[in-house]
Amino acid sequence: MSHSNGRRNALKNIALTTSGISLGLTALSCKDSPNSSEATIAAPEDDSLKGNVNHSACYWCYGSMPLEEFAKSAADLGLKGIDLLKPAEWEIAEKYGLKCAVATDTFANIQDGFNDKANHVSLQEQYSVLIDKASAQGIKNVIVFSGNRRELSEDEGLVNCAEGLAPLVKQAEEKNVVLIMELLNSKIDHKDYQCDHTPWGVKLCELIGSENFKLLYDIYHMQIMEGDVIRTIEDYHSYIAHYHTGGVPGRHEINDGQELNYPAIIKAILETGYTGYVAQEFIPTYEDKIAALKEGVKICDV
Repeated sequence: MSHSNGRRNALKNIALTTSGISLGLTALSCKDSPNSSEATIAAPEDDSLKGNVNHSACYWCYGSMPLEEFAKSAADLGLKGIDLLKPAEWEIAEKYGLKCAVATDTFANIQDGFNDKANHVSLQEQYSVLIDKASAQGIKNVIVFSGNRRELSEDEGLVNCAEGLAPLVKQAEEKNVVLIMELLNSKIDHKDYQCDHTPWGVKLCELIGSENFKLLYDIYHMQIMEGDVIRTIEDYHSYIAHYHTGGVPGRHEINDGQELNYPAIIKAILETGYTGYVAQEFIPTYEDKIAALKEGVKICDV
């Protein structure tokens, strides 16, 4: 073979190879032709939610944003509720098709709760009004707190809480409202808070003995205090009426920058037959706080 013929063949082979690569890439992207029934054109990202989880979010985490703006954004993301709204705020949420998932008011105090008998009369008077308002608005959950220990024993705290809550639980039964006591960590965020372990909260539920008193299981707080989140949910789900999220450590986004496996946790919650709300309660670090909320909702949308 002459030098010139060899060169022509080499160039021909390169051209064929390049053409083959080009054809191969075309085939990968659209099979035989753009009109082929086997064409695989990349679909736009699907932002729709699966419908298995009733998503909510705690407004206080987005407090720098007007509630009306937040409610509109939450509704656009597909949320069903907003947590920890006061009575004057309920109608703003409902304007956008959202329910107040957990009601509160200005008097609800983490430190000064039902474990202190000195608080009973004032708390009973104020919660009685809130229960009536929530019932009239069709709101199911009203949040309550144990209060700080202040040297009370675990048993004293249980008895005092049960005694202080008794008339309110009776009212809640009549009004189709559930009083939910939040489990909070006393290690990092709420020093000395008494309802800081699930078994203590369960004992209080058993002492009160009503379906209208249950627990708000905050996943962030209980990961800090006791871990073993999924087993705890499986064991005690019948005592739990509501869930909150948050990344550990730091209480920020619930993405892979923190230690909890939220898709697995939410699946475990759903497997218990739970049909209530799951509320995002992390403090966003992203500049776009709604983008952070959207990410958290999608992570939990199993």
